[in-house]
Amino acid sequence: MARLLIVDDEKNICHSLAIFFASLGHQTQTADSAEQALKLLAQFSFDVVLTDYRMAETDGLELLRRIKARQADTLVVLMTAYASVEGAVAAMKAGAHDYVTKPFSLEQIRHIVERAVQLAGLRAENQALRQAIDDIPMLGSQSEPMMRLLETARQAAGSEATILLTGESGTGKNVLARQIHRWSRRAEAPFIVVNCTTLSEQLLESELFGHVRGAFTGAVKDKPGRLEVAGGGTVFLDEIADLPGALQTKFLRFLQEQSFERVGGSNTIRVDARIIAASNRELEAEVLAGRFREDLFYRLNVIMLRMPPLRERREDIVDLAHWLVKALGVRNRRPGLGLSEEACRALLRYHWPGNVRELRNALERAAVLSRSDLITPEDLPDSVFREPAASHPHPGTSATLEDVEREHIIHVLADSATLEEAAAKLGINVTTLWRKRRRYGLD
Repeated sequence: MARLLIVDDEKNICHSLAIFFASLGHQTQTADSAEQALKLLAQFSFDVVLTDYRMAETDGLELLRRIKARQADTLVVLMTAYASVEGAVAAMKAGAHDYVTKPFSLEQIRHIVERAVQLAGLRAENQALRQAIDDIPMLGSQSEPMMRLLETARQAAGSEATILLTGESGTGKNVLARQIHRWSRRAEAPFIVVNCTTLSEQLLESELFGHVRGAFTGAVKDKPGRLEVAGGGTVFLDEIADLPGALQTKFLRFLQEQSFERVGGSNTIRVDARIIAASNRELEAEVLAGRFREDLFYRLNVIMLRMPPLRERREDIVDLAHWLVKALGVRNRRPGLGLSEEACRALLRYHWPGNVRELRNALERAAVLSRSDLITPEDLPDSVFREPAASHPHPGTSATLEDVEREHIIHVLADSATLEEAAAKLGINVTTLWRKRRRYGLD
């Protein structure tokens, strides 16, 4: 249901349209002049204004301009019996949502207005979501280690130094990378993301450096790579440990010289792009194992920032959960959704091996499935609500964090029909889960 204002100096048209749209469930008000319409707009908010083009004293085009000057988000549809290309162009330039010629059928005007109502709803939803997101910054923290990390990140953002982000999957390295870009002098330039795990070596090389026509099968035209597109901005390389050996060499040259050649090309391209890289694996260990170039590691490791896992910043869990519930409630059309105290206690008891990503997934599930506007422990996934005993070693035992993670993965795998389902419950991607299964001998 939407609020409509119908403006026409022909009162019978106003009355007929008001009755028609009211029968469809909308709230309607009418005005027989632009002046009366402006008085109503000063008192009430309307989703859509449907106004005649030609009226005595002040016409619909002038009314449209005044509405846009006062309430830029209000959608205005102009009706006219004197259609012309010039009139339509003037209306659209002034900000009209649509333009309809009289006489029109009720079905025609219904379709136009309902499209406008749908757009108004989407705008309101997006505004509410932005407000929910802006209320509590995702990187806000009461944790001392996290606050120190953010202080260092903000200081590093003002430099041109390469930054390496480390930490477990799901801790928010991509969020921090984007924030560093926003804090930097490059904020108005592109922020380009390259995930090193999702593409084959050939495709990844093309994504990074671009290619020329004929470089390989399917290369039908020249294509710039992500580094080139990011000129003046920032490139974020996620999971840099998975960069293939041959590309490590080529990428090292880029870091040293800020230049490269496209795949199959001979022209050297110079690009000014800042690099932020991230890895959930210890790159020093990858260097010792011979899987990662030592010189590339040192080039990347100018400033290293370690994102703490969620279990090391428990003082942030409740605030972060409330922020997520608010944002996810708006996204899933449940803007009044909240979190009970019992649910908060359950979240605090859990150890979150999948970190912030797992927390978000658990709360989105609850936001969708909760039967009331207050999320309770019963709305949370079983892995959270009923923490398996094996996941918390008894005092005095010597179980390591890896033992805890292994036991938890075993429990979730046993409770899931597919790897995709298990990965979703853990808050990690399938590739990461596959690697952890191999690491812990769970294949």
